[in-house]
Amino acid sequence: MSNSLDRALRERAMKVVPGGMWGHMHAKDLPEGYPQYFARAEGTKLWDVDGNEYLDFMCSWGPIILGHHHPEVDAAAFAQYQRGDAMNGPAEAMVELAELMVELIPHADWAQFEKNGTDATTTAATIARAGTGRRKILVANGAYHGAVPWCSPSLIGVTAEDRAHILTYDYNDIESLNAAVAKADGDLAGIIVSAFKHDYGKDQQLPTVEFATAARAAADDADAALIVDDVRAGFRLSLGGSWERVGVQPDLAAWSKSIANGFPLAAVTGNDRFRAATQSIFTTGSFWCGAMSMAAAVATLSILRRDDAIAHMERMGTLLREGLASLSATYDIPIRQTGPVQMPLMLFDDDADARKGFAFCSAAIKAGVYFHPLHNMFLSAAHTPGDIARALEAAELGFRSVRALTPATA
Repeated sequence: MSNSLDRALRERAMKVVPGGMWGHMHAKDLPEGYPQYFARAEGTKLWDVDGNEYLDFMCSWGPIILGHHHPEVDAAAFAQYQRGDAMNGPAEAMVELAELMVELIPHADWAQFEKNGTDATTTAATIARAGTGRRKILVANGAYHGAVPWCSPSLIGVTAEDRAHILTYDYNDIESLNAAVAKADGDLAGIIVSAFKHDYGKDQQLPTVEFATAARAAADDADAALIVDDVRAGFRLSLGGSWERVGVQPDLAAWSKSIANGFPLAAVTGNDRFRAATQSIFTTGSFWCGAMSMAAAVATLSILRRDDAIAHMERMGTLLREGLASLSATYDIPIRQTGPVQMPLMLFDDDADARKGFAFCSAAIKAGVYFHPLHNMFLSAAHTPGDIARALEAAELGFRSVRALTPATA
């Protein structure tokens, strides 16, 4: 597997980009053999700058839900681009998209648009504060809601004042949630909850009906907003919002990633209780009304509904999960698979330093399958049974690599 151009680009980047790369896409945090730079993508495949091909199970960390370069989405986006994209105001596509989201999402009486998930979660928190006149936002311990000071997983460059009105609770723990509500002491603006617990490198947890119901009740009792962060999971679990599965509707929800199949876009949806508050705040960006992404989103959501794509992703995810479980049993190497099947996560038992996970993924990437050792992965509607079969062939090489680890390194 060649990597000479990738290596050269890393060296060049080190001179002009601090650290050579930043954030969650930095290849230094991945196992040996993972490329940093890519040349193109199509369907379920990626090619790096050295021409190596990979079967993609990260889907650009979530945005690709219909497969890379879906022809109908691209056609809609580029038809709009030819008419205009970043203009002095939005195009008709914005109204079409808002109408479609209100139609699809039961809690939504309106929609507002941004560019990325951090924009959306931050806007939702701002709306909650504007609508209640209060300050405190409750956030689950370990949850990821974006990369600005109020919610960043890193405290470098963050001041205590940035987090002064953030209180924490434990996901799926009603007693912990109620204690945080009490600690807010009448100053509670909102409770933000992830679609499911997907903390990095830890077992995923779907929300229990009891916890979701308690969160809704706690927000109601405090006259606060219940906010579902559906940035990561939105439209992969349910077209109407991930918490439809537990029968609970939020006041506000944040969306991004897969909303436009890779075109940059985010949204906040909400009910009429928070319509006036949303009108009152100032939140904007010169690129936020880009019509190309909105046209792509209309196409993406329409295709997801037309093709019953979520059911297909569930079938493919189940095939992958069952195949990995079978290999685990064959090689007598215990694993844990948690969360929804269309957003798979596989962790090894007794692997606190992730050596087993890294060995597994190193073998897989050399076989041309792009897994992740610690972050949840993503299925797209483009994945086929043949793709899953190929992935399981690479996974078998991964299990063999784990088995070959010496006791000192396992």
